[in-house]
Amino acid sequence: MTNIDAAVLNFSPDSMLILNGVLAIVMFAVALDITPNDFRALLRTPKPFLTGILSQFVVLPALTFLLVLAVRPQGSVALGLILVAACPGGNISNYITHRAGGNAALAVSLTAFTTIGTVLFTPLNIAFWGSLYGPSRAFMTSVAIDPVQVAATVSLMLVLPLALGMLVNRNLPQLAWHLRKPLQMLSMTIFISFIGIALYGNWDFLGAFGPDIVPLVIAHNGIALLGGYMVATIAGLSPYDRRAISIETGIQNSGLGLILIFGFFQGLGGMAVVAAFWGIWHAVSGLALAKWFSRTVAAR
Repeated sequence: MTNIDAAVLNFSPDSMLILNGVLAIVMFAVALDITPNDFRALLRTPKPFLTGILSQFVVLPALTFLLVLAVRPQGSVALGLILVAACPGGNISNYITHRAGGNAALAVSLTAFTTIGTVLFTPLNIAFWGSLYGPSRAFMTSVAIDPVQVAATVSLMLVLPLALGMLVNRNLPQLAWHLRKPLQMLSMTIFISFIGIALYGNWDFLGAFGPDIVPLVIAHNGIALLGGYMVATIAGLSPYDRRAISIETGIQNSGLGLILIFGFFQGLGGMAVVAAFWGIWHAVSGLALAKWFSRTVAAR
């Protein structure tokens, strides 16, 4: 892993535009499941929601930093782990929560809120935790993360499609019902295909660094899933809510991570390899966990 900090993956401006568009479609599809009633229900019983936010934006970045201190990876790899932990919940987390027999309404609301909260919390978490680890601090001092640019990027890709999807669901429910399943399936197929093509185009890098990065990504994802479940358990939540918070914490929006890496870190090799492997592995681990959870009905 000696030269990974100097590696810059192949990712063209056209690829960036395509990924932006795909993520916007995915977020629009997710928003077709969200109604204002979801948020009103959380106001009546806010504890699960607040626990999920705490797990996502505070506990996961802290656990990630502890992993970095324990493993002591090179700077770009550490920063990649920190950036993934600072991203909002992934777009497939709602589907996986439903498959797991967890609180899908809670998962959808957490995805929506963490997406909006990304405008503020993602730059803060990257800057704070990244500056605490020496090797990653060197990259932080050479790269300026402009919160306004991050906010604009996130708003165009995630927040605006989220608002439009909710608007369609509220005002045109029949259209939303017809669009929901095919659009979600199509957008996820395109997204997975895009990640696969990106991996193929950078196979030399992945072949060289994968054996060192894959165990880190697997460990990081495991810590995220277990950490979310433990936070929900300590908070005294039901197994129904625990499943949702575990999956929301362990399924991260690595596609957004890739966009931030190429937009603000010039495609830094270690960061990009971490985010790319996350994009594949968290879907595998999430579906496997959902299968295991689904063997029993969660108490509410």
